[in-house]
Parts: sequence; C-alpha cells; structure tokens
Amino acid sequence: VVKKNLEDGVIAEANKDGSIYVDKSVKLNSTRASKIIDHEKVHLDQMDRGDLDYDDEFFYWKNKKYSRADMKEGTKNLPWEKEAYNKVKV
Repeated sequence: VVKKNLEDGVIAEANKDGSIYVDKSVKLNSTRASKIIDHEKVHLDQMDRGDLDYDDEFFYWKNKKYSRADMKEGTKNLPWEKEAYNKVKV
C-alpha cells in the first residue's frame, strides 16, 4: 500500500503489479482505510483470476471491453465494482 496524491474523486487504485495506491487524504490506520484497502484487494483478486484487466483506454471484464472515456470509474454499477462493493461495504 502506497500513499499518493490521486486524481480528484479517486481515493484508491489497485495496480497490475499488486500494489494499491491510497490517496494521501486517507488515514491509513482508520477503519475507512481498512475497508478501502479490502475493496481494492477484491480488484487485485479479479486481476489474478483473469476477470479484470485494464490499459490507458479500456477496462476488460470477462473478455468484454469498457471504454474509460465513456464511464465514471469506480461507480457501483460497473460489474467489477459490483463484486467489490458486495464483498466489502465501504
């Protein structure tokens, strides 16, 4: 887990290398941080299983492409987010 300045509205990111970035505004020893990190760990698991991948232009979920330009990343209705939000109540 690495604390970092993230884009406005982004509090955490799971990365292909297994790292998790958490915005500097989040106190790492808080209950909120634990839930945020657990949520991002679900995404790491999704990548490990081969269900989720991404590049600069798209997310790939179970072999379906989702354009990053056409979405608000992190919204609960995206299929990979649904799973993460169902497993971890943030």
